[in-house]
Amino acid sequence: MATPITKAVIPVAGLGTRFLPATKAMPKEMLPVVDKPAIQYVVEEAVAAGLSDVLMITGRNKTALENHFDKVGELEQALLSKGDAEKLEKVKFSTDLADVHYVRQGDPMGLGHAVLRSKMHVGREPFAVLLGDDIIDERDVLLKRMLKVQQKRNTTVVALLEVDPSQTHLYGIATVEPTGDDDVVRVTGMVEKPAPGDALEPRRDRALRAAAGDLRDPRVDAPGKGGEIQLTDALQALATGPEWAGGVHGVIFRGRRYDTGDRLDYLKAIVQLAVDRVDLGPEFRPWLVEFAAELDDRS
Repeated sequence: MATPITKAVIPVAGLGTRFLPATKAMPKEMLPVVDKPAIQYVVEEAVAAGLSDVLMITGRNKTALENHFDKVGELEQALLSKGDAEKLEKVKFSTDLADVHYVRQGDPMGLGHAVLRSKMHVGREPFAVLLGDDIIDERDVLLKRMLKVQQKRNTTVVALLEVDPSQTHLYGIATVEPTGDDDVVRVTGMVEKPAPGDALEPRRDRALRAAAGDLRDPRVDAPGKGGEIQLTDALQALATGPEWAGGVHGVIFRGRRYDTGDRLDYLKAIVQLAVDRVDLGPEFRPWLVEFAAELDDRS
């Protein structure tokens, strides 16, 4: 049996340039999605899957992340004095949500390099990597399923989404073959953001030799696409490597996912989550329908 996973690593060192000037002084992960910062949704997903030991890989201007998950005594006291128990509970919830640790990435050398910075914390244990701007709807199980597959097969596991061929240049693309489970495939190759027409021709010349689930060899080969150390290259090495590497399997996810790292998808995420809120949806949905009906009349 595989060693149980108890730790989550969340790279959050990105500059968030797509959201400038809003992210000039505030981390993009702290942008509100309805009434919680995006990063809290991600940590909640980890905790719901049983991973309460969370390491964030941070960079400059990310202290707001640390403050959010830290105790704010004066704020709690002010809410207590006002008798605002509801807001006090929300504030304390984020403080007590998880055991959160932080380490700086330093030079922005790519997602693979950010994951490597976790090696002193995770040691030789397998661990989960979650992206700080990638929200999975709490009604759709993904991470728990991935952990179950990892335990059963003792392998590296990635989440896979089906994308239109015209969009392959925006994602890391995997070639796969079926297994005995409908939602699980074996990954036979991976390539980072291939050019159109190249999606099924993964590179094999470069590999990060430390990847999610296996940091036993900390050596790093030459940088990959974009001059950065790509996590995709590591997964490619594991997928095509020797038997002891364990291979790579993918869990195909067809549920609700919100990409808060893109401006348009960020706006969609707020609307999609808000309409389903018990406290907001009943008033928000009728207004939204009325607003949408009026759009055609706008010049």
